[in-house]
Amino acid sequence: MPLPVASRAARIELLLLDVDGVLTDGGINYADDGTETKRFHVRDGAGLKAWQLTGHRVAILSGRQSPAVERRAAELGITIVLQGRADKRPAFDEVLAASGLSQDQVCAIGDDLPDLPILRRAGLAVAVADACPEVRAVADYVTTVPGGTGAVRDAAEWLLKLQGKWAAVVAGYQT
Repeated sequence: MPLPVASRAARIELLLLDVDGVLTDGGINYADDGTETKRFHVRDGAGLKAWQLTGHRVAILSGRQSPAVERRAAELGITIVLQGRADKRPAFDEVLAASGLSQDQVCAIGDDLPDLPILRRAGLAVAVADACPEVRAVADYVTTVPGGTGAVRDAAEWLLKLQGKWAAVVAGYQT
């Protein structure tokens, strides 16, 4: 029998994020010259910074490849960034090796079928509000907002509250 969510949440050290549909709304925009652009929500960045301020880490695992993701990751201090990984199963093992963590210390956030293998293996699974039904079905938590609109912030806040760290984060902004 699996441990209760609160017990598993206490172990989480790393948020593992999909990009398209999680950090973005899933839309792909191409300029006339063929370059791709992505829109990231500032609240997700703030949530990730709060997560990192409490000593936690973040990694990105995407099936697609985009320079915009590299830039956003650099802005947020995310050093484990794996892109172009259509099969996320072996990439999940790379994240574990790079971070030195076990799968029960990872909370994965996803939205679509390619995310299912990592969501099932992670210590906690989060689905964004507009995730496909199969992803929502395996999730320990479903965010209150869709991907690309603050869903990562929602998940980070949920986890920090379960870990008893959210009040300290908020207090840090009130001084």
